[in-house]
Amino acid sequence: MRSLIIATKNIGKFKEIEDELAGSFDRFYSLADFDDQVDVVEDGQTYAENAMKKARKIGNRYAIDTLSDDSGLEVKALGDRPGIHSARYGGSDAARIDRLLGELAGVTEEARGAVFKAYLVYYLPAEGKSYIFYGHLKGRILTERRGSNGFGFDPVFYVPDLGRTLAEMTVEEKNRISHRGRALASFRAFLGSTARASAR
Repeated sequence: MRSLIIATKNIGKFKEIEDELAGSFDRFYSLADFDDQVDVVEDGQTYAENAMKKARKIGNRYAIDTLSDDSGLEVKALGDRPGIHSARYGGSDAARIDRLLGELAGVTEEARGAVFKAYLVYYLPAEGKSYIFYGHLKGRILTERRGSNGFGFDPVFYVPDLGRTLAEMTVEEKNRISHRGRALASFRAFLGSTARASAR
């Protein structure tokens, strides 16, 4: 049986990744499935460093292949903040959005450009090997929330090409274009190429 730990306690994020990888693994675990919890201090200077640290520590602890991600929102008018500190930008999704909108008060629509970035690390503890995958999505920050789907900054992240926020999209629509969805597409392609190689 091929199992994968999706290294998150965020149910929304877990579900998005699980849906995207359905059929690639036989069983998925989130961190909520384990009684003992591994504390990982995400003190890296980059998204990739944080994702790598988390994947290795969790994968080695449970001896199961692990996929971790570190992602963040970079807003040009805020000097690319909150960036790698996005998850710690507030105590809840609502608080993070409130803080973001407060900091952008008075900033014009044209100056609200933003980009979501995601780095995934796939770690195989039995082999001690790690693989990194990247995706990004450009958009802009609205002045108020729109939509009720998704999580995090989704209700205020507007995608001009589609005329909707990420929170106004279904999970399937979001996964096709989101930063994490694009990184996951690269990961799926990698899984497909390694499966073909091992079948030769």
